[in-house]
Amino acid sequence: MSLQVIKPGPLSLFQDAGRHGYQAYGAPVCGVMDQVAYRLANALVGNRTPLPVLEMTLSGPQIRFHKDACIAVCGAPFILRCDRQPLALNRPHLIRAGQVLEISAAPMPDGQPHGSARASLAIAGGVQLTTSMESASTDLKSRMGGIQGRALAKDDRLTLNRNINASAVNALAHFLDDFRIYLPAGLGLAARQHIRVIRGVHWTVFGTRQQDLFLNSPYTITAHSDRMGYRLDGPSLEPEAGLQILSEPTAFGTVQVPPDGQPIILMADRQTTGGYPKIANVASVDLPVLARCLPGERLAFALISLDHAHQLFREREALFAHLLQTLEPLTARIAAAFCD
Repeated sequence: MSLQVIKPGPLSLFQDAGRHGYQAYGAPVCGVMDQVAYRLANALVGNRTPLPVLEMTLSGPQIRFHKDACIAVCGAPFILRCDRQPLALNRPHLIRAGQVLEISAAPMPDGQPHGSARASLAIAGGVQLTTSMESASTDLKSRMGGIQGRALAKDDRLTLNRNINASAVNALAHFLDDFRIYLPAGLGLAARQHIRVIRGVHWTVFGTRQQDLFLNSPYTITAHSDRMGYRLDGPSLEPEAGLQILSEPTAFGTVQVPPDGQPIILMADRQTTGGYPKIANVASVDLPVLARCLPGERLAFALISLDHAHQLFREREALFAHLLQTLEPLTARIAAAFCD
């Protein structure tokens, strides 16, 4: 045993990039909601290939470490403490054997929860998890992946895949404290006033007035929202009369319009197929921003072209590639600290 869960948090799930290639068999992709937090947290702990992270919703767990470990937390601005001493987000930290890591929601001045929903905890070398269909992502409905397909629970005991050499702990701790990290603004860590979308396959079956309503009216994320989809409340949208659509494959970020006219944005745990008209798709670079939104928040949409969406994606990938280069000394130092 390397880690012991004291408190699990409201919904803490181990997730990776998802269960790709199995939608034809009815298996949802699942995976992380926030790809930026997932990739960044892994990079900061030296995982050259991204490993499963603990994706936390609203608040995080309290975990006692029985072995030394290098961790990073990225995403929503949660409060991070080790033995009650504050730690910074978006940085690697060495947690020593016997210490307790606590991750909690950041309160607003009025005592209300902070307006960001999710953050990811990565651990250098990862932890031992169950896999299904080549993924460790937790699918709560099918009970697959992660920790027997369920959320983190009190008294769970986890085992690290790799251990840090005891003789390297002190030097690694000093190195992590002194290592400078500059995160480019274009990664998508900041909130946006508008969520950028491209035209969906059924955009033209909604008249000009319906299109304008969608783009120029605010929509509120309702309480009936989860990892499967965000249900929105706002002006009702209606496609042209008599529209008949066969069920089609779905995608992360697809904006469907059911018969009640209130849009639904499909998220990580979406069903594999759907038969509602698709008015739009959220640009992939804005999916992490959307993933950090809470019920009650208002969304506004801005239409961009497919070419523009591709350009934004390429720009973000270039920033990630450059960041990984600058983090190579960190990656090498952490790798050297592991026991053979």
